[in-house]
Amino acid sequence: MSLPETRMPASGDVPAWLRFASLTMRTLFIISLTVAAFRVSLPQSETISTAYDTPGDLVRLALGFAVCLWLLIQIFHIPHDDDGLRIWFYLGLAAVPFTLVCLAYVW
Repeated sequence: MSLPETRMPASGDVPAWLRFASLTMRTLFIISLTVAAFRVSLPQSETISTAYDTPGDLVRLALGFAVCLWLLIQIFHIPHDDDGLRIWFYLGLAAVPFTLVCLAYVW
């Protein structure tokens, strides 16, 4: 008894709609994470110009800036393989609404 052969589709077999949808989901996810990280990293009770007075606010602001910069750089690193596009499509279906709800809660 032999097992049927299961093969992944050849490279480049991702339909255009799936490529567009996965890149859109990925971009929306990263942008909403960036906005949430920016909002959370703002000083608690002061303005940005007086954040250096409180060490905790200064550290929060510096880490938030680093995270936002890293996330914005990640927008331009698109997946190079078809599996990455499929993963971002299915992950995006669950992750994008979740991050939007979290963003609405944080704001």
